[in-house]
Amino acid sequence: MVRRSGRRPGNQDTKASILEAARRTFAEKGFDQASVRGIAAEAQVDPALVHHYFGTKEKLFLAAMNAPINPGELIPQALAGPREQAGERLIRLALGVWDSPAGSAALGMFRSALSNEWTARLLREFVVTQILRRAVSELVPDPAEAPMRSGLVATQIAGVMVARYVLKIEPLASAPIETLVAAIGPNVQRFLIEPMPEVFKQE
Repeated sequence: MVRRSGRRPGNQDTKASILEAARRTFAEKGFDQASVRGIAAEAQVDPALVHHYFGTKEKLFLAAMNAPINPGELIPQALAGPREQAGERLIRLALGVWDSPAGSAALGMFRSALSNEWTARLLREFVVTQILRRAVSELVPDPAEAPMRSGLVATQIAGVMVARYVLKIEPLASAPIETLVAAIGPNVQRFLIEPMPEVFKQE
């Protein structure tokens, strides 16, 4: 494909072009490898225009995802408090978001990811870089263990989301949040801070 020369002027069409270029780039390269300069080149605009509209790469990513929440604001709130209760606070946060008006958008994104690989890549990047990385890095002293611990935490959060909001399995679907926090929180806590099984250390 031959690209047109020159730069787009700043308008709403340009903003939409930047978002579309960002979605493609984040899906293909991931959040860490994507750059504002590369996204600007894909959208045929000056990088300064990307910063003007969206600020940081992180904010651009959230806009490209049409994210219903900003984990950068919510995760620190969940982590504030005793370390031994962090698992319960994270589950409470996740359930609180999904039970709120933002939950409808999150559910739509989740369902789309189940059938669309492109959306799945974006959602995976969002969950890993914006949610799990923030949560686990604050609690796990050994960076080498962080990826596995993040994945194990994800099994608990994603599992309850599917069972409660997608499949709507009873009595899980109608259970009070605090009931689920009490049941699942200890599992999340174990994956966050308790010693890892030797089998994982051999990977």
